[in-house]
Amino acid sequence: MSTTWTVRPTYAADQDIAEILFWTQENFSSEQADIYAATLTLALEDLVDGPDITGTKQRDDILPGIRLLHVARQGRRGRHIVVFRVVEAGSIDVLRILHDSMDLARHIRN
Repeated sequence: MSTTWTVRPTYAADQDIAEILFWTQENFSSEQADIYAATLTLALEDLVDGPDITGTKQRDDILPGIRLLHVARQGRRGRHIVVFRVVEAGSIDVLRILHDSMDLARHIRN
């Protein structure tokens, strides 16, 4: 029996998504923003299968317990990374959604 994990975006992650979609709409189109919103949603939905799904990377060098998942999955393109951690059995907090060219450590440490 597989466990369904609870995935909880933080306020910062929600803000990241809003900014990403606003930028996409302003620089491309509303249609492209809708497509990318679906891409981001799919990446987050994949995490309900747990932190060890294909494509995740442990990054204790950034902060203990930090894991990453690139949104370019399931044949979709994307340049963002889901930054998350397991906070308790069956529960994942999504800390940030950051562009893959960013200095991750700088934007995760607070």
